[in-house]
Amino acid sequence: MIANKQAICDNLLQLASEDRSILVLCSDSRGSASASGFAESLPEQFIELGIAEQNLVSVAAGLAAGGMRPFVLAPAAFLSSRSLEQIKVDVCYSGSNVKLIGISGGVSYGPLGLTHHAVHDIAALGVLPGLRVYMPADAEASRSLIRRLAADSLPAYVRVGRNASREVYPEGGADLSADRALTVRPGSDVTVVACGDMVACAAEASDALRDRGVSCRVLDMFCIKPLDREAVARAAAETSGIVTVEEHSAFLGLGSLVAQELAGTGVPLTRLGLPDSPVVTGSQQEVLDYYGLNAGGIARAAWALCRR
Repeated sequence: MIANKQAICDNLLQLASEDRSILVLCSDSRGSASASGFAESLPEQFIELGIAEQNLVSVAAGLAAGGMRPFVLAPAAFLSSRSLEQIKVDVCYSGSNVKLIGISGGVSYGPLGLTHHAVHDIAALGVLPGLRVYMPADAEASRSLIRRLAADSLPAYVRVGRNASREVYPEGGADLSADRALTVRPGSDVTVVACGDMVACAAEASDALRDRGVSCRVLDMFCIKPLDREAVARAAAETSGIVTVEEHSAFLGLGSLVAQELAGTGVPLTRLGLPDSPVVTGSQQEVLDYYGLNAGGIARAAWALCRR
């Protein structure tokens, strides 16, 4: 188990060693890049701008306009709020080849409270035109996604957590080359649509439900925008209902996007996420457990939906 941000930085070091146009820019988060040796190994391809997220994004957009391929690494809570206008204008409106990596997303900074929680970022950035939004499930998925993003020229936002992620895919087993949901567990009774670290929890819930005679499909919706509408439609047609789960506000995130697709179909939907209020104080796992964003909570929601 390694953190997704570690997998991303390790891959960026390898890719940047082969392509001098790839740059990494940070905002007082040098440690994330240093952990992979990027800052020390490729100092001419590394820029630390300090606590200045607006400048960070604008500088990256300027470098992209000059033919470079910048990757921005910054805490998701600040990258998605302090530099919102720069992302909207300098990146999206201009179609800049800037890859935004929001690290320590969700409630990774659990004890630090609302100021450091990134439970709004998918809602805030998902509405910006032309910006793809991703939440990879584990290190292997992160590697696959970064290799793909390094090869294209479209803007994107990737949100990952701070801590090590449980393995979902074996080495070489995650193909994120297309914006299509990945089936982690097949199933015909109920579907759980998850993203990020919640995918591993959903897979564990599916295994527990199987022991109770429930066939639970698990979809890794790593690409939140554009949403895989066909995967949602198949799940709606082939199973009795859908549960969505995300380390994000229950409003205007993955659950809301799935709800839009199901509007008018009559398909039962349960959305699991964080409440519309400052969350309780505690470690990341304590916060997630408190709100039922774990394997047990997912299994209970899927079981209740099936009984309904």
